[in-house]
Amino acid sequence: MISIVIVVPAWTCDAIDFFSVSLSVVHLQEQFNKPTHTITTSITLTLLFRSLGAVLFGVASDRFGRKWPLVFNLVLVSVLELGAGFVQTYPQFLALRSLFGVGMGGIWGLASATALENLPVEARGIASGFMQQGYAMGYLLAACINLKLVPAVPAGWRALFFTAAGISLFAAGVRALLPESEYFLKAKAEERAKGLERTTGEKSRIFLKETGVMLKTHWMLCIYAVLLMTGFNFLSHGSQDLYPTYLQTSKNFTPHDSTIATIIGNCGAISGGVLAGYLSQYIGRRLTIIIFVLLIGAFIPLWIIPSSFGALSAGAFCVQFGVQGAWGVIPIQLAEMSPPAFRATFPGVAYQIGNMISSASAQIEATGGENLKTTILKNGVPTVVPDYATVQGILIGCVAAFVIFITIVGPENHGSHFEQAKTAFEEGAGRDAAVIAAAGEGGVAERERGSSVDEESVGNEKGDVEIREKRSEELREKA
Repeated sequence: MISIVIVVPAWTCDAIDFFSVSLSVVHLQEQFNKPTHTITTSITLTLLFRSLGAVLFGVASDRFGRKWPLVFNLVLVSVLELGAGFVQTYPQFLALRSLFGVGMGGIWGLASATALENLPVEARGIASGFMQQGYAMGYLLAACINLKLVPAVPAGWRALFFTAAGISLFAAGVRALLPESEYFLKAKAEERAKGLERTTGEKSRIFLKETGVMLKTHWMLCIYAVLLMTGFNFLSHGSQDLYPTYLQTSKNFTPHDSTIATIIGNCGAISGGVLAGYLSQYIGRRLTIIIFVLLIGAFIPLWIIPSSFGALSAGAFCVQFGVQGAWGVIPIQLAEMSPPAFRATFPGVAYQIGNMISSASAQIEATGGENLKTTILKNGVPTVVPDYATVQGILIGCVAAFVIFITIVGPENHGSHFEQAKTAFEEGAGRDAAVIAAAGEGGVAERERGSSVDEESVGNEKGDVEIREKRSEELREKA
């Protein structure tokens, strides 16, 4: 389980850094004298630039290995998060958060690939849930820091950004001390055993060639993955990014109570994600996603209609149980459907392009809420305020329906042995149409149903698998 120890802190840091803005919207309004929909532009820009980071760091990871690209990635986000805590003007803040999006965009693809490729197939469902809920854990930790540290120090909201930067730098140090992914170590060992060691330039040429072949072969799968992740990102960001502001503005919660409700919601997210990941190993990836998205729809009224702290906190718990439950399946679902040699680039880029398309979710809710007013009692006086509740309920309901549809029509390669496929710098990696199944029969059957891999390359792949398995056994014995 060392792979989980490696990547969960990285993904947790990602969440702490990102949600620093969501938890500070009210403070940022006061600092820069801007309305809510202007402050949320920074969230939009962060999400827009994440796709660029996913491409840059994903390619580096599939080409050079998982370890050092992730270390550099974490150092970069640490520096940019620290810088955001020192800004004095709103344009400076926007610039830092845009650059931060580039760094943030690489973490998920690298983390999920590292976590899942080094685990037995039987453990990947629950590992997917654990890994993904590092994000909810990060949001929870950020909320705790915002609850206790921010009000207690002179730096105020900036303290949240300073603390997040320190945590990310610590995670980078931990990752630097831990080993490279066994998947890449085995690939290099096999090269030496076969006498096929290539220069860096040769590997890079092969990598670029196989990337082109992969895109040509799997372009429909690429489009599907982007549509799936667009729905999922609208689901998560639409239910999270403006939530603290919604409670304080539309429900008249204090900053303290809205933070407590956020913490309760993230407890639901963590439990839902782990449970869903575990269930997906037995009932399938798509069915698990559909069940948990249906739970979201059932609890939207509890999430937006009440006015009391207890009821709204229960709604937050239940909705996030469903949202992050469905999300808990996504790392393994994308890893299993991806062209196996590109498990960092393909899921990461699909994820972040989906983020880019859904990047305006907070602004949509902020603008819609400001145009659709409601009246609440504030200090005993009827007060007209933005109706964020109705806008969020409509948005999440529509997105949930879309996610159910796109999940039903999509593929599922449950139980794929993608770790037995070639690395992205080996000949033939881009032509892999499916991963190798447990007994070998699944992979062969998939190729017979229309893979572009000819019989000779299938035979070569089987030989490669046998060599990999033999080498793995030798490495285990030596260890």
